[in-house]
Amino acid sequence: MWKTIRCPPSKMLVLTSRNWLPPLQARLADLNPDLIASSEGGSNQILVRHPGRIVEHRRRPLAWWPERRRMQWVRLEGGLCVANLHASSGRPDRAGTEVIAAAHAATHLSGADPLVFGGDLNLRPARQTEPFERLRECFGLAEPTAPQAIDHLLARGLRIVEPPRRLAPEQRELVAADGLRIRLSDHAPVAATFVR
Repeated sequence: MWKTIRCPPSKMLVLTSRNWLPPLQARLADLNPDLIASSEGGSNQILVRHPGRIVEHRRRPLAWWPERRRMQWVRLEGGLCVANLHASSGRPDRAGTEVIAAAHAATHLSGADPLVFGGDLNLRPARQTEPFERLRECFGLAEPTAPQAIDHLLARGLRIVEPPRRLAPEQRELVAADGLRIRLSDHAPVAATFVR
């Protein structure tokens, strides 16, 4: 089941889990962002810097229980496609199934266009080798961030200039114009450089 969405030119958001009482969660996060940790967000986001522009967006449910999990996919002007998801945690078999289903959908939507696929896959290549083998062999998606990492950026149809790597934890925080800190994620960011 797909839902097509008209999208703004530079960002796209898909709510995942932990969005049960948004007004209460927002108030708690305003009072003390560290109080509810990752529960203040519960979303996957794709941000595109100007002059880039999102021209197509799709989202696909991967699981509804015990937590809502969805993949989102975008096509950027120029043909590059990007997909991200947050797979189920604490259940490697379930996460593996969700990741493979998301990869199948993302590669199908992308057709022959290059694809960057990633997010919090909740799979460690050193422990759960089979899903990563399938991602590489069936979908052409490689390489994972690190053997013990759960956050990954994999690519197909692109040359890896700088392989995926975790950035320092402090790089997930920004300082707003009013001096307040903004935490971008409850995980350290992952960065990579790809070219066509």
